Amino acid sequence: MEAGCLVSGREDISSLFPEQTPGAKYKELSSQFSSVRQVRGDGNCFYRAVCLAHLESVLHNARVLQRFKEKIIQTGQDLSSAGFDEGSFKHHLNTVVSVVEQCQADEQEDGLLRLFNERATSDSVVQYLRLLTSAHLQNHADFFCNFVESPNLQLYCHQEVEAMAMECDHVDILALSQALDICIHIVSMEGDEQQLAHHVIPEGAEPSLHLLYQTSHYNILYPRPRH
Repeated sequence: MEAGCLVSGREDISSLFPEQTPGAKYKELSSQFSSVRQVRGDGNCFYRAVCLAHLESVLHNARVLQRFKEKIIQTGQDLSSAGFDEGSFKHHLNTVVSVVEQCQADEQEDGLLRLFNERATSDSVVQYLRLLTSAHLQNHADFFCNFVESPNLQLYCHQEVEAMAMECDHVDILALSQALDICIHIVSMEGDEQQLAHHVIPEGAEPSLHLLYQTSHYNILYPRPRH
């Protein structure tokens, strides 16, 4: 990845391979995915990757893109009902809406990539997704408090979710996928098994995006076309 770059262009999947002979997991990865977009490992990689990958997947579908924009605008109410002051999130919400509108106007992957490499824009999008995740966790506290190890859900949200550069947990991924109504496929290289682990969140849905999880880090994957 180039210095100063937050998200790379698409690279061949082999760019992830170790220099020594790739093991079974890498071969399996290569058989299922053709390319990867690397995301800077700054603790915000999950949120940055999810938003870019989802927008990229719906870029050429005007109806779905418009529906996503309406969904984002509605999420402002989720933050208000979780007790966030509008002044604390309005700017970030406007940034996300503006990014979606630029996608609607442009429909070019290059333009999308450029937006996500502008730090102010990209970080503002990440911050909004963090606040939305926190709001969703708090608005559905009866469900999520069972999965959060912290004694206080609100404190967990404030320290672990809303703060920039904090790595996300499985519970945060579930909350964000519910809040945005998107399905995320995570391919994990972790563990001692010889096979990749696949997690689809929520289960049973058709994913709009694919992420690779490796050493606490997320990159964006692109599946090989099914013949």
